[in-house]
Amino acid sequence: MNKPDQPDPASPESSKKLPRTVVILGLVSFFNDFASDIVVPLIPILLATVLAAGPIALGLIEGVADALACFLKLWAGRHSDVMSGRRKKLALTGYMLSNLARPLLGLAGSWLTVLLLRSVDRVGKGLRGAPRDAMVADATPPRIRGYAFGFHRALDNAGAVAGALAAAAILAWSDLSLSEVILWSAVPGFVAVALLGAGVKEATASQPPSAAAQRVLPPLRWSALSVPMQRYLWVLMLFTFARASETFILLFGHELGIGVVELLLLWAALNLAKAITSTQGGQLADHFGRGALILIGWSALAVSFLALSQITTSTGLWIISVFYGLLMGLSEGAERALISDYAAPDERGTAFGWYHLVSGIAAIPAGLLFGVIWHVYSAAAAFMSASLLALLAIVLLRLWAWPLRHPDNNE
Repeated sequence: MNKPDQPDPASPESSKKLPRTVVILGLVSFFNDFASDIVVPLIPILLATVLAAGPIALGLIEGVADALACFLKLWAGRHSDVMSGRRKKLALTGYMLSNLARPLLGLAGSWLTVLLLRSVDRVGKGLRGAPRDAMVADATPPRIRGYAFGFHRALDNAGAVAGALAAAAILAWSDLSLSEVILWSAVPGFVAVALLGAGVKEATASQPPSAAAQRVLPPLRWSALSVPMQRYLWVLMLFTFARASETFILLFGHELGIGVVELLLLWAALNLAKAITSTQGGQLADHFGRGALILIGWSALAVSFLALSQITTSTGLWIISVFYGLLMGLSEGAERALISDYAAPDERGTAFGWYHLVSGIAAIPAGLLFGVIWHVYSAAAAFMSASLLALLAIVLLRLWAWPLRHPDNNE
C-alpha cells in the first residue's frame, strides 16, 4: 500500500513537488532547532562565565552527548525497520524527550549537570534521527532525494537562525538572564512536538502489529553493508575527528573578546549561510552526483579551520564563519541522500542508524582531543589539527570511497 503522500513516480510533478510529509518534517525540525539554538550557542558561554568551565569540559559534554545520540540512532533506525516502517512513534518520543530536558539547562548549577541534561537531550535526538531521515526517504522518489534532504536541512538551519536571533534579542532588550532565556526554549519545542503529532500521518500497515513486530531482517552486522557504503562510512568516521562541534567557534569568539549578543548573531549568520545553500546543494547533488557536493563541504571545513588557526580579530571570525556555512550547507543534503542510495527500501532505518552511529562513534575522543589540544597548546593548534584530518578524509573519499555518479536506488 502506498503511503498517503507518496508521489506517483510516473507523474511529471513527482520530480518537482516535495511530498507533504517532507514539508511537515521540515517544519518540525525548524521549530525544534528554534528551541535548540536558543540554548546551544549559550552553552559555551554559560560554561565559561557562570560555571567556570573551559574547552575540555565543553569537549567532554559535546562528545558524550553526541556519542549517546549516535548509538541510539542505530537501535532506533533498526527498530523502525522491524516495525515495518512505523517510524513516527519513535521520532515523536525523541522530540518530546529533548524538549523536556533542554529547557532545564537553565537551572544547571554545575558543568556535570549540563553534561547530564545535554546527554538526555541527545538521547532524544538519538531516538528520532534515523527514523525521521528514513521517513523522508520513504516519502520521496529517488530522483529528488537530494532536494528533499537539502530542503529539510535548510529548514533545520533556518530554525537555528531564528533561535539564535531570538536569544540575542531577548538578551539585548530585556532584563532576563542566560538561565531564564534557556527556560523560554520550551515554547518553540512544544510547537515542534505538536506539529509532528498532528501533522504527519503514517500509512496503515498491510500487516497486523503482531506480525510486523515479528518481522525478520538480515542480521545487524557491519559485514552486511555493501562495500561502497562501508568505505564511505569509514571515511566519514575519520572526518568526524575533524568536524569538531561548531560551538568551539563561539568559544573562540568569546576568547577574542566578542560579547554574548554578537556571538549569538554570529551563530545566526553561520546557520543562515547554511540555510541559504542547503536546498540548492541537494538539487545539485541530484544532478551532478553526491560525491562532488560532499567534497565541496568537506573542503570548506578544511580551509575554514585552517583560516581560523590564523585569525585574531572578530571581523576575520565573521568572514570565515559565513564562508564555512555557505559551502558546508551545499553538502548536508548530499550526505544523507547518499545513504538512501545505498540502502534497500525496507532497511532504510537501519542504514541511517549506521550512518549516525559511525558519524558519532568518534565523538567523545574527537571532542576531547580538540579540547585538550586547545587547553595544552592553543585554539590555533586545535583548528590546525582538525584541518589536517579533514584533508586526509578528503583524499580518502576521492581515491577510495568515491560514490557512483548514478547509484542504484534499489527501487
